[in-house]
Amino acid sequence: MQMDPISLKLFISVLEHGTIARAADHEHIAAAAVSKRVSELEAQLKTRLLVRTNKGIRPTPAGIALSAMARRALRELEEIPVRMKEYSDGARGFVRVCANISSITQFLPQDIKSFAKAYPNIHVDLEEQVTPAIVRSVAENVADVGIFSDTSLDQDIEVFPYREDTLALIVPAGHPLAAKAGFRFIDALDYDFIGLHTGSAINRIVSRAADELRRTINLKVQVTGFDALCFMVNSELGIGVLPLAIAKRYARIFGLRIIAIRESWARRKILIGVRSFESLPPAARLFVEHLASLGADAPGKELPRPVSDSPQ
Repeated sequence: MQMDPISLKLFISVLEHGTIARAADHEHIAAAAVSKRVSELEAQLKTRLLVRTNKGIRPTPAGIALSAMARRALRELEEIPVRMKEYSDGARGFVRVCANISSITQFLPQDIKSFAKAYPNIHVDLEEQVTPAIVRSVAENVADVGIFSDTSLDQDIEVFPYREDTLALIVPAGHPLAAKAGFRFIDALDYDFIGLHTGSAINRIVSRAADELRRTINLKVQVTGFDALCFMVNSELGIGVLPLAIAKRYARIFGLRIIAIRESWARRKILIGVRSFESLPPAARLFVEHLASLGADAPGKELPRPVSDSPQ
């Protein structure tokens, strides 16, 4: 059974004006047409809705119940264009985001907080993944937006600058490297490392740096998070590499020592990746613009600018 909104609207008008004639006059329609609509409603619902008298009409109990439901339904119908416009404008919506642990622990909490304050009706669904999986998720449209560390891209996606961070070495207190003057990363390769899980951007960067020095990394243990890595370093199972901001946080907790890595590879770019900025849903486009506006090289409130060359 399908209710005709016009019939419901005319039924409510009859109740509000007390007679079919006055309702017809208010709605600019023939009284016979109003009466026919009400009769069709009664036939459709198989119940009497109005009692007709010489003084006008009054609703039956069924008519009173229908009046309340009809008003509610018509209000909701009127809200549809308003709500849909919010979605089309991006003021309401849903954004699927995949990000690596470095961006989640350093930048995204505050950036998503400020985005949520500006757009309270946009829901951000955030999932942690390693960089290769993030790039693949964006390329395959599993995610609207990816946040990852610069790397060689094997997928055709658009990339925008977001943030930068610096990697640092963490060692247990009293470790020989902590007292070494003129530290170079090659000095660290004489020791066991605690690494992050397979696919980690930091693992790949550190391994590539060792390859360029014609050395290898001896991964003693691999873990799934920064906190677990610090627990292992604190237990003197090895040394590790973390983003400097994260290293400072954990060094205070565990009493670890931080050693700056001076080599250029330790400076990383954090990127935003999308399949196509122009074809993003409005809410996702607003999210990308917001992140880009907060980045180290933010172009004010302009649209994000693609990175000209694929990062190597």
